[in-house]
Amino acid sequence: MVVLTLDMVLEATKGELLSEGPGPITGVSTDSRTISDGDLFFALRGDHYDGHNYLESALHRGAGAVIEVKPDILPADRIIVRVGDTLRALQDVAHCVRKYRDIPLIAVTGSNGKTTTKEMVHAVLSKKYRTLKNIENLNNHIGLPLSLAGLKNNDECAVLEMGMNAAGEIKLLCDIAQPSHGIITNIGTAHIGRLGSREAVREAKFEILDGLATAIVNADDEYLMEGLKSAPFHGETITFGITKNADVRAQEITSADRGSDFVLSVHNQETVRISLNVFGRFNVYNALAAAAAGIALGVSTDQIKEALEAFRAVSMRFEVTREKGITLINDAYNANPASMEEAVRELVRLGSRGRTVAVLGDMKELETYSEPAHRAVGEMIAASGVDVFIAVGESMAAAADVVKQVGGRKYRPVVHVFENAEKAAEGIREICRAGDTVLLKGSRSVALEKVAGRLANAL
Repeated sequence: MVVLTLDMVLEATKGELLSEGPGPITGVSTDSRTISDGDLFFALRGDHYDGHNYLESALHRGAGAVIEVKPDILPADRIIVRVGDTLRALQDVAHCVRKYRDIPLIAVTGSNGKTTTKEMVHAVLSKKYRTLKNIENLNNHIGLPLSLAGLKNNDECAVLEMGMNAAGEIKLLCDIAQPSHGIITNIGTAHIGRLGSREAVREAKFEILDGLATAIVNADDEYLMEGLKSAPFHGETITFGITKNADVRAQEITSADRGSDFVLSVHNQETVRISLNVFGRFNVYNALAAAAAGIALGVSTDQIKEALEAFRAVSMRFEVTREKGITLINDAYNANPASMEEAVRELVRLGSRGRTVAVLGDMKELETYSEPAHRAVGEMIAASGVDVFIAVGESMAAAADVVKQVGGRKYRPVVHVFENAEKAAEGIREICRAGDTVLLKGSRSVALEKVAGRLANAL
């Protein structure tokens, strides 16, 4: 049973009870299409939607609703609470639930690897505790409180991914969730177009530090560690890394057909060998962050090993499949300059026995940084050893131009340019062949999964 009760809703929101209903509340929802029996529906309003338009449907299926506008007819058998702002009410309810359950809560942020790290942390902690995590990828000012409000009475710990697009957003999420532990995976250039500088990105990520008992940070990220020296943080710091002498460290890293093998070292004392079934050096970092969280909360190294070795790739996040002679790397969920370079580097490593094909879509949210960032991708591709470069979108076409203009080199990749994912999906069947290793990487709005679907059907 969830922690949430009607009394807690009224206490948190200071709302007006219009109808009590039989209850109990067994969940929360903001989507009338997926609401379940016992769910309390929050009728959120935005620039292009109004949950009140779906109130009748939500009440037909759920336990009740939190609303801003009183309906003409009040159902006598449903909970109805009127508030001034339904989004603020959802956030206040989630905060109230968190205060009621004083359990360890790990917040995860960073420029790259948040979702995979969150999932790995959940896998590790679940070896010892009943652990709550974000619903799917709901990590913003709506998704996080929606997830947290669903905390159950028997949950013993929680891990919540925190995303952000602007300064102040992580602070808001931390005010709601009150994390005890925080993980910063890295500081890169994601959202630099909106924040204006890498320093501003770091400051926004560092909002997670306020109030933490323990910060878990990437020792190999020099920019992160340099900023931490002057950050107003006085709790415990646990470092993870590969090249530095971190508290939780990966040693003897080797590549395998199904991922990476490494020796996990804890405080230069306890060691255990781990066979990770996901690809990429970046996923070794994600696994180290999860291991550090487990160590902080008393999970044994044997349990950490068991959890990490059972872990499988999250959908569209460097998800590797092999079918009919083609290796497909679906990393199409999102992209920024740093993650693009890491993915291409891993493509070249995985495709060493055949042709490598990089299908790269536009990187969004870079604004004034977009043109130089995409041209830098072109320079990187030209020097990477990739055999075929398929550029998707107007901005990535600039990268293709750079590759075409590179002169004086013995090696130059074949270049194709497509306006959008739909056209790339049509053309890729004529480009790829058995033995190829194909990477799909781009911002979410580019929808490169369409290319994956067409390629799979053509095999």
